[in-house]
Amino acid sequence: MALSKTRSLLVDVARQLFAKNGFENTTMNDIAVASNKGRRTLYTYFASKEEIYLAVIETELERLYVRMEEVARRNISPEEKMVQLIFAHLEVVKESVYRNGNLRAEFFRDIWRVESCRKIFDKNEINLFRRVLAEGVDKGVFEVRNIRLTSEIAHFCLKGCEIPYIYGRYGLNNAEELYPYVSRLVSKSLSRSAKL
Repeated sequence: MALSKTRSLLVDVARQLFAKNGFENTTMNDIAVASNKGRRTLYTYFASKEEIYLAVIETELERLYVRMEEVARRNISPEEKMVQLIFAHLEVVKESVYRNGNLRAEFFRDIWRVESCRKIFDKNEINLFRRVLAEGVDKGVFEVRNIRLTSEIAHFCLKGCEIPYIYGRYGLNNAEELYPYVSRLVSKSLSRSAKL
């Protein structure tokens, strides 16, 4: 237990320093000093600054998945679950980007590194969509011929919406204004009359 607490502390301190100073301007020594741990302790957990940076990204992705899993377990209609999953994803990504200040530029500058970290999250998100779609089919709410493919399409469409959503490029001021459009899109594309 102490091992995971120390690791979590190091990751959180690193995230805060990266957010404040940027990745390039933060050293392993800075992280050790700010966490009140020695460099030896830091290197016990992380071989390099790049490794701790990846751990920061993975931690942010874990936050996102936990939020989405909470939505998937709610006792609401499958249609509403799909809509809320979409907004949970977009809102947590936006929160993470804004919460991480200077690190925001690093996320977007080195998108391939972020993508390599996202592989597990992406797979888990697709499986979450698959579960909700299967629930909708079982309850007679959705008519989806290929749940696997539909889950992947939903995931990749959502992923493509992240950057425009973060930067407010939808011409709407907040999620509440966007909600009816997303709700209608989900309803029209997955309802029994859509036949995907």
